[in-house]
Amino acid sequence: RGCAAVLERARGFAAGSAPSMGHGHGHGAPSDAETIAVTFHEKDGSETTVRAAIGHSMLEVAHRNDIELEGACEGSLACSTCHVIIDDQAVYDALPEPDDDENDMLDLAFGLTETSRLGCQVIAAKELDGMTLSLPRATRNFAVDGFVPKPH
Repeated sequence: RGCAAVLERARGFAAGSAPSMGHGHGHGAPSDAETIAVTFHEKDGSETTVRAAIGHSMLEVAHRNDIELEGACEGSLACSTCHVIIDDQAVYDALPEPDDDENDMLDLAFGLTETSRLGCQVIAAKELDGMTLSLPRATRNFAVDGFVPKPH
């Protein structure tokens, strides 16, 4: 049975029925069991609720869903342009503590609050289902103002 199962899977890939990797702009997202709901309050006042794959950063989730969250350093903890504000203190408290590198970058963020985090460091987990994030009205991008990297 082992060889037959491998061949069956290989045929499926060759026939183009490979499972979606959930890459792109909200298309082919993982099933609800592997995702959480995240609501973004955007700079223009609009609200967008998306499904975030467990293990993905809020920066990745925003980019994959065309939400305007800058991320100039592409998640390498070298800027503060993916600054988000966690709207619920209980959700903020459920997150792992920010490390020294994240705190150093947060010190540079525009509109810092008690519940500020970097979107590249907030990772989707089941206990965060239903969380709401607000995007600050501005960012401080010391590299190239207005540069928005595209996800790979």
